Amino acid sequence: MLPITGYEKEKDTMNERARLEGPLTCDGVASRRDQKEFLQVEREVNRGNPHWVPPIWSERRKIVGFKHHPFYDDADRQAFIARRGSRPVGRILAIVNHGHNRRYEEQRGFVGFFECFDDREAAAMLFDHAFDWLRQQGMTDVRGPVHPSLNYEVGLLVDGFDSPPTFLIPYNPEYYEKLYQESGFEKTQDLFSYEAHIDIIKDLDPKLKFVIDEATRRFKVNCRPLDRKHFKKDVRTFLEIYNRSLEKTWGYVPMSEAEIAEQSAGLKHLIVPELTSIAEIDGEPVGAGFGLLDYNQIISKIDGRLFPFGWLRLLTGKRKIDRLRLISTNVLPKYQKWGIGLVTLSRILPDAVDFGIQVGEFSWVLESNKLSRGTIERGGATRVKTHRLYDRSLD
Repeated sequence: MLPITGYEKEKDTMNERARLEGPLTCDGVASRRDQKEFLQVEREVNRGNPHWVPPIWSERRKIVGFKHHPFYDDADRQAFIARRGSRPVGRILAIVNHGHNRRYEEQRGFVGFFECFDDREAAAMLFDHAFDWLRQQGMTDVRGPVHPSLNYEVGLLVDGFDSPPTFLIPYNPEYYEKLYQESGFEKTQDLFSYEAHIDIIKDLDPKLKFVIDEATRRFKVNCRPLDRKHFKKDVRTFLEIYNRSLEKTWGYVPMSEAEIAEQSAGLKHLIVPELTSIAEIDGEPVGAGFGLLDYNQIISKIDGRLFPFGWLRLLTGKRKIDRLRLISTNVLPKYQKWGIGLVTLSRILPDAVDFGIQVGEFSWVLESNKLSRGTIERGGATRVKTHRLYDRSLD
């Protein structure tokens, strides 16, 4: 990869070339060629950036709706691509999430998958086309970026550009914040990523250890990893707890049964059972958590391509990954204030050490989730990245 100075020089060259090439147009994505160019914009904008990691391209095609994904069974979307002459210089996806609007009694649209050269005119045209389409669907407000909802990748990186993202965490050029603000967006919520070396995680604050021990004793909690023999069932159990535990979380919309099935299939080959935890009380699952290996360490080497041999490298390279994203620790509402989440997490830590994990990342944590933030910060973790969600009226 280029050193950062080389990246900055190449970025300036690409941005200047993008600005000079012909008249600016913006059209809805309609053909397969359009779809290919829509996907390719992400690579072109980030080309040479030493911290950008390509997505798994086959999954990106599905999650934007170019192939079937169950999220769009209850959502509408329209993709747009901006060009200068024949050269693609930007893209955006406008989304109507019917589940969100039913749940919150809103007429709110969403935008996501925005990528653009540092071209204010192109960015403004992309946002304007997305806004117009959302108005035509009856939307009165817009939020973003979501890719395509809070259950997937979410937020605009506004702090922490000096290191690569972990798996399934967005990364974007620093100037995107300016482009969003110039299109009328205002901050509505931040999402934080925290990092801790494994030695810090092992040496828990005595108060947190007391909570873990007391909750385990009081509720007779038993924690176990996912069962390889009943893997599919246990992944579904985790996702069902995830759905039920987040009912009162800001902006949350439960995944549908079809989404749960899709996620279960996708996680089957990525989850390492010993880095997971299911908490049971009287034999009933009440909490679940898992650490997801930072597969970006491998994805960057295979350029996001699973075929023909990318899958093999992804699966055989697991043991070389030394970073773990503690993606979720969820507890049923009845037990959420009793420390069961800490009990669930504590089961993973010894196995993470044995696996060779050096760094754990807690991501993402809502700014408004003061309980989780306080616990993580008291445990010694450091905030390393901030992603932001924006709102805007369409009036």
